Amino acid sequence: MNPLKLNMNKTKFILTLLLFTLIAGCNRPASTQTVDLFATLQASTPSILTSPQATQPNATPVFNFSTIAPTSISSSGQTSIPSPSTSDQPSGHIVFNCQIFKDQGSEQICIMKADGSDYKRLTAENNIRHYYPSLSPDGQSVLYSAFFDQNNYEVYRLNIDDGSVDRLTTSYGVDNAPEYSPDKQQIVFMHYSPTNDNYQIVVGDRNGEDAGNIPQINGWDPTWSPDGGSILFASDRNGTVQLYTVNLDGKQLHKITDLPAIRGRSDWSSDGQYIVTYSGPEWNRELYIMNADGSNVRQLTPSGGNSQGPSFSPDGKWVAFTAYFDLYSDIHGCEIYIIRIDGTDLRRLTNNDYCDYQPRWGP
Repeated sequence: MNPLKLNMNKTKFILTLLLFTLIAGCNRPASTQTVDLFATLQASTPSILTSPQATQPNATPVFNFSTIAPTSISSSGQTSIPSPSTSDQPSGHIVFNCQIFKDQGSEQICIMKADGSDYKRLTAENNIRHYYPSLSPDGQSVLYSAFFDQNNYEVYRLNIDDGSVDRLTTSYGVDNAPEYSPDKQQIVFMHYSPTNDNYQIVVGDRNGEDAGNIPQINGWDPTWSPDGGSILFASDRNGTVQLYTVNLDGKQLHKITDLPAIRGRSDWSSDGQYIVTYSGPEWNRELYIMNADGSNVRQLTPSGGNSQGPSFSPDGKWVAFTAYFDLYSDIHGCEIYIIRIDGTDLRRLTNNDYCDYQPRWGP
């Protein structure tokens, strides 16, 4: 047989096989709820698919984190942090994600007092994902993001007293990390557009109306300054992911961190003096506290807990966060902890066989 003809027949067969495989893959049934398009960048979201052993937690990090002093914060030339007092006990409430079904696709929003008591589930739909909760400044409502349609997450407001829910956004894409301004007159959130693969910081009024992105700003995980005049957010605009601050009109953009492996979730203390975030390789993350301009960076959490997703208490004296101190090897072992801002008095608040994470502290 002619070798050229034989090779042509083989080529036709391979192309036919590839075409059949492609068609078969495209016709697989779609799931009723897709994984969040923002999953690769979503801050403070523990994985429920991989164990710490699988991700080699003992591998040497590229960055030498030992150059950042742990726990104690030097006050030399900086604003000093007051010593803790036994009278400074945690107060208020903390909202967070609770994976009561051990499934990211059906996460719920829960709330508890700052001492871990009065743990309650707030959301009611069992089969959809709710995440990124935050409390209103008056403590009467919770903003969060939830699955609405295929590749579509919207921002909702839940009234704590009666459980009623209002949908605040109506845009196709992923809207998450919503948060009220300190005066409760505006909200900020991240909008991801699947059509142009763009992450924008959006500000609207308290009901989600008149929403528009901050000009020339791409990023995620926004949080308000205490005076409501600027936004702290994460972005990879200059290559690596870092934290930035910007005014609502897009002016006065400042890069404030120079840490490796930042994911994004951060917070600003109520007195405006400090910022807290988390950084580090997977399963070896720690919280870092710094002055509001990014100076005087110090590790806040004890090493070894894979700590992440921090939030200041309303009085600025404590930080709530997610960690695995007690169940490090358990993929469902993430719990909510609190710690004083000087790195002392670590306390565990939750104790469940499922993941509690992404805390946000309020009144």
